[in-house]
Amino acid sequence: MNISALQALIQRAHQHETRTGHLASQMQAHVGQLHPSIRLPNEDTQDVLQRFVSAYIEQVPELLQAAQQVAQEAGIEAQIKPVLQVAEQFFLQPPALMAGHEGLEGLLDEAYLAHRLVEEVNDRYIAHLGAPLIPLDTTVANLIVHQLIGEPFANQLDEAVHHAVEGMLDDASFAQDSVLAYRERLHNPQTEAAWLRWPCLSRQLGVELQLDETRATG
Repeated sequence: MNISALQALIQRAHQHETRTGHLASQMQAHVGQLHPSIRLPNEDTQDVLQRFVSAYIEQVPELLQAAQQVAQEAGIEAQIKPVLQVAEQFFLQPPALMAGHEGLEGLLDEAYLAHRLVEEVNDRYIAHLGAPLIPLDTTVANLIVHQLIGEPFANQLDEAVHHAVEGMLDDASFAQDSVLAYRERLHNPQTEAAWLRWPCLSRQLGVELQLDETRATG
């Protein structure tokens, strides 16, 4: 993983935002159009959304690096690495459908692709091993970003994720002895304690999704 290149790209996007304020303008436009299910803390909503988006983008290099390290421990790096490389390439060489998207605004689309790819991998891990590849729950954050990006473009990005992951992780990938041995380690107290350092991204930033009248999830 070329983590330094990803971090340099994000830094340049922040510099672009400082010069242009494109993301700030976009978030200001979104404030009055957010779905009622998205709950923000009682403060400057535009500032909250900007911090949320920045953190969502900045988390991608660490997320991909962590996923690769865990895949190595699980003995499934050969299967996971191509998926992570696709996520990396979404950043470094965006698909044609992202042409014209620049700065943090553009990286939000690419970060969404990367987070959704890891979410798809996590879903497959949960189905086969009973636990995710890494415990960072970005489901709510991804739903919020899906709305910030807007349809139908966000649906196009979801379709790109589906095609990228399709066929990369099949049942045989999870039938290896090394993977089965790793499953036994997933549920021990030491592993679970280590996972406490990965809080829910949306809750950490005070942005939640109200799923019904009595319960909020983040």
